[in-house]
Amino acid sequence: MTDLQIKPLETWTWPQERFQKTLNRARAGRALKPASWPGNSRCAVALSFDSDHDTYELRDGGRSISALSQGQFGSRQGVPRIRALLQRHATPATFFVPAVTALHYPDEQRALVAEGHEIGLHGWIHERNTLLDGDTERELQLRAADTLEKIAGVRPAGIRTPSWDFSENTLRITSEMGLLYDSSLMADVDCYELLLHGVPCGVIELPVEWIRDDGAYLVMERWGSLRPQIAPHDILQIFIREFDAAFDEGGIFQVTMHPDIIGHRSRLWLLAELIEHIQRHQGVWFATHGDVVRHVRASCA
Repeated sequence: MTDLQIKPLETWTWPQERFQKTLNRARAGRALKPASWPGNSRCAVALSFDSDHDTYELRDGGRSISALSQGQFGSRQGVPRIRALLQRHATPATFFVPAVTALHYPDEQRALVAEGHEIGLHGWIHERNTLLDGDTERELQLRAADTLEKIAGVRPAGIRTPSWDFSENTLRITSEMGLLYDSSLMADVDCYELLLHGVPCGVIELPVEWIRDDGAYLVMERWGSLRPQIAPHDILQIFIREFDAAFDEGGIFQVTMHPDIIGHRSRLWLLAELIEHIQRHQGVWFATHGDVVRHVRASCA
């Protein structure tokens, strides 16, 4: 049977109770927007980088040597260039790292921590959570946390699921692990508490959005006819407008980037220009995702 012949799920027959049960597996709860940011700053800026590296192809068996080489670029060129840029601007960031990436590039993670950056969970091998059973997803998430702690010397405080793929088990596992935050969902622009089956579960969301993700604009997929259609200058304008609005609202500007994507010379210019634009504003607090969430939790208790 082809995809076009698959019988549709007849959701129009569901009772209201089933809709509510489906929605309540992970739902946005109370908004958590602090009255102020540290140092009386007006806006918080949370830069993040997903260090997928080789895992994006290894996850599917590593058949394409070309794709693996593209992932290796992230460690050989992307991360060093990003580190130098962040150091030049005295800007902390969060790196979400698959455990297999950390195993292959342990010195990279140790150097990031030594420079004041945060290492967050990003799966074991960039797996797709919605294709896993709950026990397997839990085992991989725990194994990944243990591995990152052993390599980086700090246990991760938060998670970003690979590809932002969030299963019906993900929030329960994250809560059981005692993680402070998740950064995979998109219900708001400011932090919010996460509800599990309608009840606060102790996990705070620092939301993402494809609008603020470099991969949405710059990824090329050879066989899928997907080609970058937006020039770095135009992407910069989108990011600047997102920041300017966050600054006006006194909220959070969060952006997601990838070393093998943003780390190219013509694209790193985009990040440099963005940071310089932000730093021309008075009252901006650059912080890791973990520090943003800690401030939000303390301020909105």
